[in-house]
Amino acid sequence: MFLKVQLSWNVIIAPENLQPQGLMLQRAIIIRLLSDFAMKKATKDLGYFLAVTTLEKIGEGKVRQHGDVLLPVVFNAITFKIFKGEILEGVVHKVLKHGVFMRCGPIENVYLSHLKMPDYEYVPGENACFMNDKLSKIGKDVILRFSVIGTKWMEADRDFQALVSLEGDYLGPVSTPDI
Repeated sequence: MFLKVQLSWNVIIAPENLQPQGLMLQRAIIIRLLSDFAMKKATKDLGYFLAVTTLEKIGEGKVRQHGDVLLPVVFNAITFKIFKGEILEGVVHKVLKHGVFMRCGPIENVYLSHLKMPDYEYVPGENACFMNDKLSKIGKDVILRFSVIGTKWMEADRDFQALVSLEGDYLGPVSTPDI
């Protein structure tokens, strides 16, 4: 789910970027904010940081020891966080005997176990896949609609993992690369 959040961060501007022209200073603040925003990646509470939408306020700066200026800023941003019970779509990127791994937006580790794919059987081979009696196929590059069973925050990687299911109405393959 996409979230609109308002955040308060501190931005550090190096002395060489402190120009007397107001626009140049504001430009340096925005560039540094975007750089810091991109490096942060994600947090457990807010999910993945996707975009800064507006810069609301630039507070009064404080000069630090080495001449850097610390400026408090308030800005709006868009984040993406996955929630239990949510219906989403993902693209299969790895097929294993016991399930498939998908990508869903910025999340790389969305796992669908073979136990959560009703009526699908594993078909081994060079292009391994799961197939049901109606010849519906789950393989590499197939887009699946799924329900989220649970999520886990991995602090070391600053990343989420998700466990998903196809048990429910209107869940399963949405499109295949063959079409």
